[in-house]
Amino acid sequence: MAGMLQESAEGSGGASESATLRVLRRVFGYDAFRGQQEAAIEHVTRGGDAVVLMPTGGGKSLCYQIPALVRPGTGVVISPLIALMQDQVDALRALGVRAGFINSTLDFDQRRVAEAEFLAGELDLLYIAPERLRLEATTALLERGKVSVFAIDEAHCVAQWGHDFRPDYLNLSMLGERWPEVPRIALTATATRATHREIVQRLGLTGARDFVASFDRPNIQYRIVPKRDPRKQLLRFLKEEHQGDAGIVYCLSRNAVERTAEFLCANGIEAVPYHAGLDAGTRAAHQSRFLREEGLVVVATIAFGMGIDKPDVRFVAHLDLPKSVEGYYQETGRAGRDGLPSTAWLAYGLQDVVQQRKLIENGEGDPAFQRRARMHLDAMLSLCETVRCRRGQLLAYFGQEPAEGAAGTSCGNCDTCLTPPQAWDGTVPAQKVLSTVVRLKRERGQKFGSGQIVDILLGRKTAKVIQFDHDALSVFGIGTELGEAEWRSVIRQLIAQGLLEIEGEHGTLVLTDTSATVLRGEREVPLRKDPAPVKAPRQTAAAGSRGAKSAAPVDLPAEAQPLFEALRTWRTEQAREQGVPPYFVFHDATLREIALQRPATLEELSAIPGVGEKKLSNYGEGVLAALAG
Repeated sequence: MAGMLQESAEGSGGASESATLRVLRRVFGYDAFRGQQEAAIEHVTRGGDAVVLMPTGGGKSLCYQIPALVRPGTGVVISPLIALMQDQVDALRALGVRAGFINSTLDFDQRRVAEAEFLAGELDLLYIAPERLRLEATTALLERGKVSVFAIDEAHCVAQWGHDFRPDYLNLSMLGERWPEVPRIALTATATRATHREIVQRLGLTGARDFVASFDRPNIQYRIVPKRDPRKQLLRFLKEEHQGDAGIVYCLSRNAVERTAEFLCANGIEAVPYHAGLDAGTRAAHQSRFLREEGLVVVATIAFGMGIDKPDVRFVAHLDLPKSVEGYYQETGRAGRDGLPSTAWLAYGLQDVVQQRKLIENGEGDPAFQRRARMHLDAMLSLCETVRCRRGQLLAYFGQEPAEGAAGTSCGNCDTCLTPPQAWDGTVPAQKVLSTVVRLKRERGQKFGSGQIVDILLGRKTAKVIQFDHDALSVFGIGTELGEAEWRSVIRQLIAQGLLEIEGEHGTLVLTDTSATVLRGEREVPLRKDPAPVKAPRQTAAAGSRGAKSAAPVDLPAEAQPLFEALRTWRTEQAREQGVPPYFVFHDATLREIALQRPATLEELSAIPGVGEKKLSNYGEGVLAALAG
């Protein structure tokens, strides 16, 4: 394939626009590039280095795949995702792209075959893990062949202060030193300005051109709810809004992953666990099921998800507070890669804050690392407690502005915009909490966690209150105007505003340098009321032959839904016969367009976005038969 296109590229002294557009149409089935894709692709195709920051689902992979198909030689993709390389290669082969990989999962003979294909110029793309570049045998192999472009995927892994740091990425600056004539492109969906600078510095890309797209994912609805009974809250969310949808649920601990998966299964939601404590075979089987089955829920630690290209993940839920905004953004970004409506749902409570602070203090990092971890957590708390548009605050964190017209005040698709939270003057309640902390310290020389503070304020004579004679304190029972959940919300927000800190292994509360200004009445404390639950307007298709497994796109007209379901049934049969995930055949978004436009000929079908030449050849007649049937 690359050979057919290289002639026009070389004959003009560089790839013409028509060459890259021809690849886009013939291989991938799209008529036009999106956003900065075209500029980045043209730049790399002509031999320039690039740093590409685009959101998940924004088409980053095309920025190296198309140059690799147009330029002479093989594109080498450095990726940390060994467990997914086979799926990535299979997806490319389904498009007619000659792709392969070399990693530790291959035996000697398989590796020799891949090496021979590379040396013979029979591969358009070759995936390798970063640790392999430490081996002289790997670099010697690459020098013997012809490399068209080096693509460094998940480039944020080079950031030592980041949430996915991989030490082997630090060695990748050697690519520019050893192959100065080969263009390099670093790509990520998660980078603040500081991480962006670190990528450029550590990968030796100071002369590279930057291509930074908007990180906005307008199809994702962001919602953060007060944590009460999180598993039951999750179940209600899934049954009311995402019955039969594929999704990911993140938990902080392996034990929570196991218990949540069991709970969902016991309540009619098909779910599997995924965490590092499971044996490799079980993890691989569960990951394979998630990719190949429709409507499966994976309950996982953050060990799951990077590089998952499944386009129809309709929700990402968090039952525990993420450690950073970067982590939250990357994890929620795994929803709705196909651009269809999806939900990012997080249950968050005071105990999450205590737990995360404890993990930081008890971690192995040095003081500088702990300080940075606290900054990351503070930013996450600010996002949880904001009264602003959550989307606007997310974009501001990454140094970007909301889309024109949103003005950062209302995106219309997050909980704070759909149901604006009420603000109230929490100065007096704040003074009561801070005074209780002061009385415990001054009068008893004691420090306690939030539970004891709340019990004292509510005047509860618990065993612990009686044991420590806390019912004799002057602040005992002064907070009966609020309920327990409200006091926990007050404490949570005081921590988020830096007016309280969590200290020590037991999560005790202590004052900060700014607490005194509140106690002296020199500072007001605005607080937000926890809003009532928000439910997205969501339309689910009729049950059909797959029962609850059938969920049609929200904006699909009722008359097109039976056809969409028939196409999904056909796709499932094709995928099962070939042993590949259904989205390898066609994405939901492509089936949606087919159902809407009802093409009657192969020529009409070829005009549908996502139908390239290879897929038209393989599946065209089958699609037309399904439409006619």
